[in-house]
Amino acid sequence: MARDPREVMEYDVLVVGAGPSGLSAAIRLKQLANEAGQELSVCVVEKGSEVGAHLLSGAVFEPHALDELIPDWKDKGAPLTTPAREDRFLYLTETKALKSPFTPPQMHNHGNYIISLGNLARWMAGQAEELGVEIYPGFAAAEVLYDDGGAVKGVATGDMGIGKDGEKTANYTPGMELHAKQTIFAEGCRGSLTKTLFERFNLRDGVDPQ
Repeated sequence: MARDPREVMEYDVLVVGAGPSGLSAAIRLKQLANEAGQELSVCVVEKGSEVGAHLLSGAVFEPHALDELIPDWKDKGAPLTTPAREDRFLYLTETKALKSPFTPPQMHNHGNYIISLGNLARWMAGQAEELGVEIYPGFAAAEVLYDDGGAVKGVATGDMGIGKDGEKTANYTPGMELHAKQTIFAEGCRGSLTKTLFERFNLRDGVDPQ
């Protein structure tokens, strides 16, 4: 079956995934471009209905990287409001929790914050948009696109309005093609498109799985 024509949008940089990593990359690229007085179009696509919708966990957050990325994050209202005040290192048995008298140095959280990753991502998305980054939530990247030489040239988003039987409904809309000079895949550790890149370019060969 012939594929319906798709709208094509062109960018300098495309980021797949609006988690902290993808948004950090987008923010830093726009910061550098603005400092150099250069125009740089950056687009972020996110499969969730809104930024942060798929970031369900809490976290203990070490703010050093955020200090470097957005030094005035406190003045800009970053959702880091609950400092970690105490560390407990427990050994769990079937019936008891035994407190260790010694906490390993790497487990010390003085200066860190207890946060919601979803809230952090939503705040970062706002910072990115203020810099001129285009963010499209609700657009799942479904396919990696390649040029004639085999290099990645972007992604295609999934078609919308497909019924349970696989047929088009009255609300059918074909996906878009997003082309970019550089594409950054920040899907997370189990990203489906990233797995296809591992296989196509043999990125897992001869490396430790961790």
